[in-house]
Amino acid sequence: MNQQELIAMLERISKIMEKNRTYLIELDSIVGDSDLGLTMGDGFLAAYESVSDGQETDIGKLLYKAGKTMGNKVPSTMGTLMAAGLMRAGKVLKGKTELSGADVVALFEAYEEGVADLGKAKPGDKTFLDGFHPGVQALKAEVEAGKSLEEAFKKAAEASWEGFERTTTMVAVHGRAATRGEASRSLKDPGAAVAALMMKAVAGE
Repeated sequence: MNQQELIAMLERISKIMEKNRTYLIELDSIVGDSDLGLTMGDGFLAAYESVSDGQETDIGKLLYKAGKTMGNKVPSTMGTLMAAGLMRAGKVLKGKTELSGADVVALFEAYEEGVADLGKAKPGDKTFLDGFHPGVQALKAEVEAGKSLEEAFKKAAEASWEGFERTTTMVAVHGRAATRGEASRSLKDPGAAVAALMMKAVAGE
């Protein structure tokens, strides 16, 4: 993956968040404060626009800049978490101008770690990670099996969406949803929806 392909991926993520703005607002209105669609749409757009001129050739610096811009634009809980993922990936890939399959896996693993470390969450807590983690694991397995990135991203998107759907079997541990206790189990997690949409965009769906 080269710099232009990465910028195009950020653009697709930005567009899918904008397209699903109302859907995310509706999901978030049940357990949050209804601003998720706005923060994800505005945040990922800011991240993309900050690097869309292609001036930054260092992929690590590009990702870090995108994350820093997003964090400044949407300093909400979720905005800050998504920014942390981009910035962590940027630190891991600093100095690279081209990404191998293994580097792409490292990008997504670092993104997950950045979000998990800041949010103090883990898979099973009914958060973004429950949509993202299955996708990252599928991506890694496909790349290690020698599949093309295109094939790997497709599997990752499928696994991510399944992970999001599975959040209806989990009790929320964090945030406002956690105050509902057992009653939170049947609800779909808005954060995991963001993860599933991200992976769909990455796969070009």
